[in-house]
Amino acid sequence: MDLFTFLTCAPNALDKDTAREFAAAWSVEYVEKGRRIATQGESDLLEHIILDGRATSQITDPEGRAVCVGFHASPCVVAPNVARTRNGISRVSLDVNADALVAQIDSNALTELMLASEPIREWANGILQQELALKADREWCLAALGGADRLVWFREKFPRHEGLFGHYLIASFIGITPVTLSRLRGARRDTALN
Repeated sequence: MDLFTFLTCAPNALDKDTAREFAAAWSVEYVEKGRRIATQGESDLLEHIILDGRATSQITDPEGRAVCVGFHASPCVVAPNVARTRNGISRVSLDVNADALVAQIDSNALTELMLASEPIREWANGILQQELALKADREWCLAALGGADRLVWFREKFPRHEGLFGHYLIASFIGITPVTLSRLRGARRDTALN
C-alpha cells in the first residue's frame, strides 16, 4: 500500500489535501527480511509505518532472551516513538520478519506537523490512544487469563497473525512456552475433529 492511501483510510482517515502534504514529509524505504528498523539500547528518533511486510517489537534481557511485545503486519503504524523510547534511546528492537516497505519520519518533525495541523494532531493522537488501549488490554490478558484463554484472546485481537508470525513469537507475546502453545493448538485441532 502507498502512504497516501494509508493516510486516507479509516479509522483515522485524513482528508486528501492534508494526507498529500503529510505524506510528502515522510521517506519510504525498502527493508529486507532480517534487518532491524530500530535496536534496543540505541538512538531511535523515528516514527515508522509498515506499508507492506511485517515486523515485531522485541525486548531482550541481559541473558539474551527475547520477548515479543508487539506485532506489526502491514499496513500499520508501529507503536509511536514516545511509547518505544526513553530519552531518545529505543527500549525495543524492531525486527523485520518479511521484506517490508517502511515509511519513516523524524519524531520531532512529526511533533511540529501536529502543532501546525489539527487533522494531523488528531490522527497522531488517535494512533497513540489505540496503542495505549492495546498495551493495557495485553497487560490485562497476561495478568488475568490462563494459557488457553490467552490464546483465545490473541486469536480474537489478531485473527491473521497465527499464519503470519512464528509460533515462538506468539508464545512469547502471550507469556507461555512454545511447547504449551503447540499443545493448546493441538488440543483445539483434536476438539475440532471430534
